Amino acid sequence: MREQGRDSNVPNADEPRRRTVLVVIVVSQVLVAVLTAVAVIVGYRHLDGNIEVGPEIDHVAQEPNDSAPDQPLNVLVMGSDTRDGTGNDIDGLSGGGQRADTTILIHVSADRREAYGVSLPRDAKVARPACEGRDGERTPAEDAAMFNTAYALGGELCTVRMVEHLTGIYIDHYVTIDFNGFVGMVDAVHGVEVCIPKEVDDPEHDIYLEEGTQELDGRQALNYVRERYVLSPNSDIGRMKRQQAFIASMVNRVFAANTLARFDRVYQFLDAATQSIRTDPELNSVGKLTRLAREFRHTGLDKINFVTVPIEPYPADPNRLQFAPGARALWERIRDDEPLGRQFGRDAISADDEVGTPSSGSGSSGADAEQRLANGLCA
Repeated sequence: MREQGRDSNVPNADEPRRRTVLVVIVVSQVLVAVLTAVAVIVGYRHLDGNIEVGPEIDHVAQEPNDSAPDQPLNVLVMGSDTRDGTGNDIDGLSGGGQRADTTILIHVSADRREAYGVSLPRDAKVARPACEGRDGERTPAEDAAMFNTAYALGGELCTVRMVEHLTGIYIDHYVTIDFNGFVGMVDAVHGVEVCIPKEVDDPEHDIYLEEGTQELDGRQALNYVRERYVLSPNSDIGRMKRQQAFIASMVNRVFAANTLARFDRVYQFLDAATQSIRTDPELNSVGKLTRLAREFRHTGLDKINFVTVPIEPYPADPNRLQFAPGARALWERIRDDEPLGRQFGRDAISADDEVGTPSSGSGSSGADAEQRLANGLCA
């Protein structure tokens, strides 16, 4: 008796339909892959188009002569306080040129296991070397110039030249960011947590902040880092400490929120950043910035710290500052690619710290707590 079932020689009526479904799936996958690739390319081109390229660095410091394949990196980050452009009319002011509202020297170790930022006070009296001004004319040297006048006179080139002159540190790259980019980057990571020691009610400058630990959006965050009349009245040091605490918290948020694993958030973050940054020609594309960022993938949050250069009152004017003798030892550590050590790391603000607390080992009672409150930080 013949076995029941389909003869192997009889065509399967379902086969053409299965082949059609398979073709549709394959073609769909290819189309998705192509469209994704196109979107990424278009996106990167858009982001690259956002970046403004500044002039090439005119170095004063000697480039390290080291044959090792991996070298430490020194990046000078400047926050411009220009009021020109939409969204930059902070404190109700507009126009009036540009100054370096914030300047941080970022040092990244050769093995990329440690990074620390050193805040440089804008009100410090320093020896500024001659440099090319914004108008193309040569700006003469000045022995007791305000630190932030270098940016006003000659932008990034004059500032980098001055920092190399003061420290002997070779600056590999510079990045300048304005207010719009700051606000957008904070909003891209859905806010950053800070601890505010007391309420800020400042109608004159339209700044209102509640007391306590809270999450700030971009505009609130900008008010927080720039506020200078309540949290740390007329104190450049206090503002620098708050900026350090905020940047550390922002770095923590990026990692904690898994932002780097989300293309949409990365793109939003980069779009906000690239619209408002200006870099040297060697750091002028998203690809280059991404490669630089990837070098931090082995850097633990506890190894990302922020400190202030040792400073003291300027003898001729107690309302101004100058670098203290201890600054020379810090510059030497950076040149030699050494960690901060206890001397400089004791009061560092770390990206691994809980919001509103100093780094481990610095203590948070007595004089330390009082100083933190004076700087506009929670004790």
